Amino acid sequence: MTLPARPSPSSQPAAQPVPLLLVGHGTRDHTGVATYLDFVGRMQTRLASRDVSVAGGFIELSAPPLKEAVGALVEAGHRQLAAVPLVLVSAGHGKGDIPGAMQREQLRHHGLGYRYGRPLGPHPRLLETVAERVDATLGDAGPCAAGREGTAVVLVGRGSSDPDANAEIHKMARLLWEGRGYDFVEPSFVSLAWPSVPQALERARRLGASRVVVAPYFLFPGVLPDRLARQTREFAEAHEGLDVRVADVIGDCDALADVVAERYEETLAGDIRMNCDTCIYRIEMPGHEHRVGEPQRPHHHPDDPAHHHAPDVAPDVAPDVAHGHAHAH
Repeated sequence: MTLPARPSPSSQPAAQPVPLLLVGHGTRDHTGVATYLDFVGRMQTRLASRDVSVAGGFIELSAPPLKEAVGALVEAGHRQLAAVPLVLVSAGHGKGDIPGAMQREQLRHHGLGYRYGRPLGPHPRLLETVAERVDATLGDAGPCAAGREGTAVVLVGRGSSDPDANAEIHKMARLLWEGRGYDFVEPSFVSLAWPSVPQALERARRLGASRVVVAPYFLFPGVLPDRLARQTREFAEAHEGLDVRVADVIGDCDALADVVAERYEETLAGDIRMNCDTCIYRIEMPGHEHRVGEPQRPHHHPDDPAHHHAPDVAPDVAPDVAHGHAHAH
């Protein structure tokens, strides 16, 4: 009996590169959604030469939902994904909501596996990008240290109930201050944490700043960046002698693409290096003791039929996805 010859290694079909799955939170702001989709396109172009598929979706508030992005990759034949969360700090969305949503996709697609990347910040490229946004807002007063005399920066993060995430904004503020000639940099938050934007602006005024640049530490336009801009305008109108300006968000740019590409490579290599020493799910922090070991559940997404007991999702996950909550982004 003659056995068929085995194909030589050179004739074996090449394994598909692991695709990049970008996972965003979502926003009700149409410009924010459009900018996010533009960035997904940027990453598709960047990785096209390596035949890496790229897809992106949201866990709530806006379409396309994560379900569609994962479904498209699975339909293309992928069974392993590299999921990179498009979040700047490791708060509830990065620690619980996105992994919970990915678990639901694993139940939806039997045999699906994924590797999970770490949040994008703090990162030197993002730090430099925020500084560039501040310089662009200062104009002629920006590039040289002498032109920054009397200038303060208010760095604004989203704000979280997670102390670890809020601490990252303070770290970013200190890094932004170092060596750039600002009189000082004040951290602040647009929701859920203090100091608020008006409180940080008032502190800057009392500390003697003659010019304040409010720097949003946000990836894309949205409801919250609009809110901090409105709060800044209202403060400026009430304090006519103070020069108050608002910088742009990080936005769809090469610097952000560099960071995401780096996180993608880390995810493939299993080199995550995430610092979890101060995570509220691991240590008892005052007021958050009940969250140690707390089970994580996926967000509600109105565009995803899985949240309405769709037949393609195991019935035992329905109670977990029915707890949805709403908040502005």
